[in-house]
Amino acid sequence: MSVAAEFLNINKRFPGSNYNALEDVSLSINEGELITILGTSGCGKTTLLKMVNRIFEPDSGEIRLFGRDIKEMDPIKLRRGIGYVIQQVGLFPHMTIYNNIATVPKILGWDKKQIEVRVEELFQLINLDSNEFKSRYPAQLSGGQQQRIGLARALAADPALMLLDEPFGAIDAINRENLQDELLRIHEKSKKTFLFVTHDINEAFKLGTRVLIMDKGQVKQFGTPSEILKNPADEFVKALIKSAEKQYLVQEGGGI
Repeated sequence: MSVAAEFLNINKRFPGSNYNALEDVSLSINEGELITILGTSGCGKTTLLKMVNRIFEPDSGEIRLFGRDIKEMDPIKLRRGIGYVIQQVGLFPHMTIYNNIATVPKILGWDKKQIEVRVEELFQLINLDSNEFKSRYPAQLSGGQQQRIGLARALAADPALMLLDEPFGAIDAINRENLQDELLRIHEKSKKTFLFVTHDINEAFKLGTRVLIMDKGQVKQFGTPSEILKNPADEFVKALIKSAEKQYLVQEGGGI
């Protein structure tokens, strides 16, 4: 199995802070995995994600994508090759849904027919009718529909890697569950590598092929949901699982 991303002894401290945002983080992610990054606010999970597309740079250590040190890559080209989805979606309000999805392919100089074919594929992938939605504007969509369009736009240029930063955090519980199911289906179909940040343990364990648990800039445990449930690495992980058990029954073999 090929390695998609490697983090080698990553350290980061922001100016004015008296603690490390990331402390000696080392891990390896295989191609095709859906990795959920779990932890409370301020644990370093979003900082780690934003280092992959060089929004933040580490103070020390190395990040490699598909075998290449990202410091040797042009940041703009790097970002165009990575899908990025955030909680606020960030759709362009003055553009139709079609043009929102087509943004990166247009920047990359794809021809018109190629873009039309790709946009149609993506509407099918996210289970929305292109004839109904392509001429609408973001304000005419529900939050869940906007989030689907955000996913489609991030996938438009067929990136090998997708970064998702709490994309369902502002969605109500029923739509959130539907979007989680949709994301699992899209991931399975696309075969891409997904890194998904969340503070919701149930979401992390439902979606992740492996779950990365972080606290105070450090990796506490990195394993499959079933491995973590059966053998929590320390008291922090045990407490995290216990907090979820109050609402959900832990089922044998993973999943909360």
